[in-house]
Amino acid sequence: MEKIASFTIDHMKLQPGIYVSRKDHIGQETITTFDLRMTSPNEEPVMNTAEVHTIEHLAATFLRNHPVWSDKTIYFGPMGCRTGFYLLLAGDYSSADIVPLITETFTFIRDFEGAVPGASPKDCGNYLDMNLGMAKYLAGKYLEEVLTDIKQDRLVYPE
Repeated sequence: MEKIASFTIDHMKLQPGIYVSRKDHIGQETITTFDLRMTSPNEEPVMNTAEVHTIEHLAATFLRNHPVWSDKTIYFGPMGCRTGFYLLLAGDYSSADIVPLITETFTFIRDFEGAVPGASPKDCGNYLDMNLGMAKYLAGKYLEEVLTDIKQDRLVYPE
Protein backbone atom coordinates (compact mmCIF):
# COMPACT_ATOMS: atom_id res chain seq x y z
CA MET A 1 0.00 0.00 0.00
CA GLU A 2 1.08 3.55 -0.70
CA LYS A 3 1.82 5.79 2.30
CA ILE A 4 -0.70 8.53 2.92
CA ALA A 5 0.64 12.09 2.62
CA SER A 6 0.89 12.78 6.36
CA PHE A 7 3.20 9.78 6.81
CA THR A 8 5.66 11.19 4.27
CA ILE A 9 6.51 14.23 6.44
CA ASP A 10 9.82 13.81 8.29
CA HIS A 11 8.60 13.89 11.89
CA MET A 12 12.20 14.03 13.12
CA LYS A 13 12.48 17.53 11.61
CA LEU A 14 8.91 18.68 12.28
CA GLN A 15 8.50 21.45 14.85
CA PRO A 16 5.37 23.07 16.31
CA GLY A 17 3.66 25.33 13.79
CA ILE A 18 0.77 25.67 11.34
CA TYR A 19 1.12 23.62 8.17
CA VAL A 20 -1.03 22.85 5.15
CA SER A 21 -1.38 19.09 5.37
CA ARG A 22 -3.39 18.63 2.19
CA LYS A 23 -5.91 20.16 -0.18
CA ASP A 24 -8.84 18.13 -1.45
CA HIS A 25 -11.15 19.12 -4.28
CA ILE A 26 -14.82 18.23 -4.10
CA GLY A 27 -16.53 19.50 -7.22
CA GLN A 28 -15.66 23.20 -7.44
CA GLU A 29 -14.83 23.45 -3.71
CA THR A 30 -11.41 23.09 -2.10
CA ILE A 31 -11.05 21.75 1.44
CA THR A 32 -7.77 22.74 3.09
CA THR A 33 -6.56 20.52 5.94
CA PHE A 34 -4.22 22.20 8.39
CA ASP A 35 -1.78 20.49 10.73
CA LEU A 36 -1.77 22.55 13.94
CA ARG A 37 1.31 21.01 15.50
CA MET A 38 1.59 21.91 19.18
CA THR A 39 4.44 19.69 20.33
CA SER A 40 7.67 18.53 18.73
CA PRO A 41 7.07 14.91 17.62
CA ASN A 42 9.34 12.31 19.16
CA GLU A 43 11.22 15.00 21.16
CA GLU A 44 8.83 16.13 23.87
CA PRO A 45 5.94 14.47 25.67
CA VAL A 46 2.64 14.20 23.87
CA MET A 47 -0.44 15.90 25.28
CA ASN A 48 -2.62 13.88 27.61
CA THR A 49 -6.11 12.95 26.46
CA ALA A 50 -7.87 15.17 29.03
CA GLU A 51 -6.31 18.40 27.78
CA VAL A 52 -6.60 17.33 24.14
CA HIS A 53 -10.30 16.65 24.71
CA THR A 54 -10.77 20.03 26.40
CA ILE A 55 -8.96 21.90 23.61
CA GLU A 56 -11.10 20.05 21.08
CA HIS A 57 -14.35 21.10 22.78
CA LEU A 58 -13.28 24.72 23.20
CA ALA A 59 -11.76 25.20 19.74
CA ALA A 60 -14.60 23.47 17.90
CA THR A 61 -17.16 25.57 19.76
CA PHE A 62 -15.20 28.77 19.14
CA LEU A 63 -14.64 28.08 15.43
CA ARG A 64 -18.23 27.02 14.74
CA ASN A 65 -19.45 30.25 16.35
CA HIS A 66 -16.87 32.54 14.75
CA PRO A 67 -18.46 35.49 12.88
CA VAL A 68 -16.27 35.02 9.79
CA TRP A 69 -15.08 31.41 9.83
CA SER A 70 -18.09 29.47 11.17
CA ASP A 71 -19.47 28.64 7.70
CA LYS A 72 -16.00 27.61 6.50
CA THR A 73 -15.21 25.34 9.47
CA ILE A 74 -15.62 21.70 8.48
CA TYR A 75 -13.80 19.95 11.33
CA PHE A 76 -11.47 20.53 14.27
CA GLY A 77 -10.08 17.48 16.06
CA PRO A 78 -7.04 15.80 17.56
CA MET A 79 -4.29 13.87 15.85
CA GLY A 80 -4.07 10.28 17.00
CA CYS A 81 -0.45 10.84 18.06
CA ARG A 82 -1.60 13.64 20.42
CA THR A 83 0.98 16.16 19.14
CA GLY A 84 -1.58 18.52 17.64
CA PHE A 85 -4.88 19.00 15.85
CA TYR A 86 -6.34 19.00 12.36
CA LEU A 87 -8.46 21.88 11.15
CA LEU A 88 -10.39 21.48 7.92
CA LEU A 89 -11.64 24.66 6.25
CA ALA A 90 -13.75 25.10 3.14
CA GLY A 91 -11.60 27.13 0.76
CA ASP A 92 -8.10 27.27 -0.68
CA TYR A 93 -5.83 28.71 2.02
CA SER A 94 -2.18 28.93 2.98
CA SER A 95 -0.89 28.59 6.53
CA ALA A 96 -0.22 32.33 6.71
CA ASP A 97 -3.89 33.00 5.86
CA ILE A 98 -5.09 31.49 9.13
CA VAL A 99 -2.47 32.68 11.63
CA PRO A 100 -4.86 35.37 12.94
CA LEU A 101 -7.68 32.83 13.29
CA ILE A 102 -5.51 30.29 15.12
CA THR A 103 -4.11 33.02 17.37
CA GLU A 104 -7.66 34.14 18.18
CA THR A 105 -8.75 30.54 18.83
CA PHE A 106 -5.89 29.72 21.19
CA THR A 107 -6.23 33.07 22.97
CA PHE A 108 -9.87 32.13 23.59
CA ILE A 109 -8.77 28.77 25.03
CA ARG A 110 -5.99 30.29 27.16
CA ASP A 111 -8.38 32.86 28.64
CA PHE A 112 -11.46 30.63 28.95
CA GLU A 113 -13.28 30.57 32.29
CA GLY A 114 -16.31 28.54 33.26
CA ALA A 115 -17.79 25.22 32.27
CA VAL A 116 -16.32 23.60 29.16
CA PRO A 117 -19.02 23.55 26.44
CA GLY A 118 -20.43 20.08 25.93
CA ALA A 119 -18.76 18.62 29.04
CA SER A 120 -21.82 16.83 30.38
CA PRO A 121 -23.00 13.22 30.22
CA LYS A 122 -25.86 14.24 27.92
CA ASP A 123 -23.55 16.02 25.45
CA CYS A 124 -20.33 13.96 25.42
CA GLY A 125 -19.39 10.29 25.52
CA ASN A 126 -16.39 10.88 27.81
CA TYR A 127 -17.26 14.11 29.60
CA LEU A 128 -15.14 13.37 32.69
CA ASP A 129 -11.91 13.26 30.65
CA MET A 130 -11.31 17.02 30.70
CA ASN A 131 -8.50 19.19 32.08
CA LEU A 132 -9.19 22.89 31.60
CA GLY A 133 -6.10 24.01 33.52
CA MET A 134 -3.71 22.05 31.30
CA ALA A 135 -5.63 23.02 28.16
CA LYS A 136 -5.19 26.68 29.07
CA TYR A 137 -1.50 26.14 29.84
CA LEU A 138 -0.87 24.40 26.49
CA ALA A 139 -2.82 27.06 24.59
CA GLY A 140 -0.68 29.74 26.23
CA LYS A 141 2.50 27.83 25.42
CA TYR A 142 1.47 27.47 21.76
CA LEU A 143 0.66 31.18 21.59
CA GLU A 144 3.92 32.27 23.20
CA GLU A 145 6.34 29.81 21.61
CA VAL A 146 4.81 29.38 18.16
CA LEU A 147 2.05 31.76 17.11
CA THR A 148 3.43 35.07 18.35
CA ASP A 149 5.80 36.29 15.63
CA ILE A 150 5.59 32.97 13.75
CA LYS A 151 8.35 32.47 11.17
CA GLN A 152 8.15 30.95 7.68
CA ASP A 153 9.85 27.71 8.82
CA ARG A 154 6.85 27.07 11.09
CA LEU A 155 4.39 27.61 8.21
CA VAL A 156 5.82 25.18 5.63
CA TYR A 157 6.65 21.53 6.26
CA PRO A 158 10.39 20.78 6.51
CA GLU A 159 12.10 19.21 3.51
